[in-house]
Amino acid sequence: MPASRDNSITVTIRNYGDRLFRFIRGRVTSDADAEDVLQDVWYQLSRIVDLSSIENINAWLHRVARNRLTDGYRKNKASPVEDFSYGEDSDDSEFSLEDWLPASDDGPEEAYFRQLVWETLYDALDELPANQRDVFVWNELEDETFQSIADRTGINIKTLISRKGYAVKHLRQRLADLYDELLNY
Repeated sequence: MPASRDNSITVTIRNYGDRLFRFIRGRVTSDADAEDVLQDVWYQLSRIVDLSSIENINAWLHRVARNRLTDGYRKNKASPVEDFSYGEDSDDSEFSLEDWLPASDDGPEEAYFRQLVWETLYDALDELPANQRDVFVWNELEDETFQSIADRTGINIKTLISRKGYAVKHLRQRLADLYDELLNY
């Protein structure tokens, strides 16, 4: 049985390692930092007794990675913020996560607000139906094209764009709610 479990972990690392590394690398300042976070993810995976108990391994791996990244933000590790702008695939190309974040995180208030935006984004992603969340994560966070997603999943490109549109609408609303809440505080 242990050999089978080790084989499952090896297959998981082979299948998801590169994509997960790119996901993490886009949120930290160096390859070394990304490798550290990725190593933490693999360590957490190795601690799972029954891998078959994880319903969606891709979502689980990204969740653990996001949690590790958030822990890093809390420890004031520097990490670049990517521009999550929505281009021609969205009905509102002016929305950008960068617009919601402070221009710098020199002070504790800016760092706290930046962290709060990221946590709200991650929480909002968790609220989405899996099909909308997956398309958003694949396209926006993992930089996968709609064509490659369609080829891989067999889902029509227009359906993928529609699902992403619903996800973007929900995320905009959640970030707007956060913004309003902070303004009225």
